[in-house]
Amino acid sequence: MDLSIAAILAQDGITSGAIYALLALALVLVFSVTRVIFIPQGEFVAYGALTLAAMQAGHAPRTTWLLLAMGALTFVREIVLLLRRRGTHTDTVRTLAVLVGKYLLFPLAVHGVVRLYGTQALPMLAQIALTLLVVIPLGPMLYRLAYEPLAEASTLVLLIVSVAVHFALVGLGLAMFGAEGSRTDAFSDARFELGMGTGTLTVSGQSLWVIGVSALLIGALYWYFEHTIHGKALRATAVNRLGARLVGIGTAQAGRLSFTLAAAMGALCGILIAPMTTIYYESGFLVGLKGFVGAIVGGLVSYPVAAAGALLVGLLESYSSFWASAFKEVIVFTLILPVLLWRSLSGKRVEDEE
Repeated sequence: MDLSIAAILAQDGITSGAIYALLALALVLVFSVTRVIFIPQGEFVAYGALTLAAMQAGHAPRTTWLLLAMGALTFVREIVLLLRRRGTHTDTVRTLAVLVGKYLLFPLAVHGVVRLYGTQALPMLAQIALTLLVVIPLGPMLYRLAYEPLAEASTLVLLIVSVAVHFALVGLGLAMFGAEGSRTDAFSDARFELGMGTGTLTVSGQSLWVIGVSALLIGALYWYFEHTIHGKALRATAVNRLGARLVGIGTAQAGRLSFTLAAAMGALCGILIAPMTTIYYESGFLVGLKGFVGAIVGGLVSYPVAAAGALLVGLLESYSSFWASAFKEVIVFTLILPVLLWRSLSGKRVEDEE
């Protein structure tokens, strides 16, 4: 391997690592706030990519039907909870109106807009906005339906629920998008030459878009957690769920917000990588799993370490594909073993109760 090949592999590794870093941050956020190991994170990657690909192919994405169905189911659950509460007539009417708008009218409006304009030749920015408008609301709805009723359950129960939700979303993905893979149009076809002579490195505009958007999102998340009330509420819930509840922070609202952010980051990751690789209905699981490896490096609690671990995963995957392409996935996932061993030896031990 000469220096030019090493530089090309480093570029690919950093590009992939930027995507894995976003997914790792989303996984750490969801776990720290809700104790949920969010295995279906990868499905939002696939849904975002394939929804955008369907619109660029001139087809109305079937994801809008899923949004309508989940909105209706969430509305039914909220009505059941509303009937169990005892409030004044005015409060009940006001709450009912909010629920109708949030879970019935909004999905119906999104469905209508996408069916009307999604098949037309819109600018890419408009197509991305419609894609996010469809996919992001699925996150909080999923939390309301599958996870919030079991918010106080053990981590093992929540993990089992995550596995079940993952298989359900994969099956729905097959029904909505089919077994064929898809790619989307690149954000940029530009190429930049760095260096001179035989040491020239070609950097694609798409890679710069991926790295730039990922860095911007990570910076926006840092600002959000440090300087906004909702971000500080999420941090407080992550540090001490009971303590946050005692000082008036709604842990259920924090859970919905964390799932909203995770869905947004997953959909954006899918949009970013779709021009570079063919995405299938089940492709998101493998991508999300590599983000999970980065999150494990951070112990599912540290955002900077998780991001650094995800970059390490991207670089390891890139160089492994050169030296041993048949075993690159094995090499990447084997990274978990020394990390888990180190954490088991260095972490605090909890004695079993008699």
